[in-house]
Amino acid sequence: MAGGDDLKLLGLWSSPFVLRVQLALSLKGLSYEYIEEEALVNKGELLLKYNPVHKKVPVLIHNGKPVCESRVILQYIDEAFAGIGPSLLPADPYERAVARFWAAYIDDTMLPVWNKSSMGKTEEEMAEGKKQSLATAEVLEGALRDCGKGKPFFGGDSAGYVDVVLGGLLGWVRASDELHGVKPFDPERTPLLVAWSERFGALEAVEPVVPDVSRLVEFGKMWKARLAAAAAGASN
Repeated sequence: MAGGDDLKLLGLWSSPFVLRVQLALSLKGLSYEYIEEEALVNKGELLLKYNPVHKKVPVLIHNGKPVCESRVILQYIDEAFAGIGPSLLPADPYERAVARFWAAYIDDTMLPVWNKSSMGKTEEEMAEGKKQSLATAEVLEGALRDCGKGKPFFGGDSAGYVDVVLGGLLGWVRASDELHGVKPFDPERTPLLVAWSERFGALEAVEPVVPDVSRLVEFGKMWKARLAAAAAGASN
């Protein structure tokens, strides 16, 4: 992999936002040092030093300078390492704006309803979340159809910015059915997204990076039990 610069990534193996950065670095062919953080419970010294505002991973440290927030990091990687590996964002300003729009849609609209469908406080809330989740996935299906223009990825012939943003969720998309009985991508209603997830997950730069699904399932069960215990303790 390409190197030369001092690149470190502070991450958490189960985080879809960290996975985005790992995917981008892998697709660009960049070498880096990965530092695992126990960011959900204990905030490490490096994390507090390099992201004192949000105290969250991922944090990319490039030649001693930190860059925070996954979508910001992806854009930074594309600009800082222009000419190395494939570009994530299109060259055309309008297409670049469209890609940023759909990336924001994934985080601001799709993710909240996915979370509600699996972690809602009541059965009614989770049922409504599942309904909304299917609707947002159908909207994204249309975006894939329009942005990809019949090609394999949101980025066209090769994976780009939106593919990486959505691809960061791929491990949890695969684990959610077993954990919560939720299929974020339905073969009948969103066949393009189902085909996309298989195609993207099989890329040489992607497959080794995505966490093992069974490990995510176990982590999800553990975290769900921890949240339930905390809620029970708070109500006593």
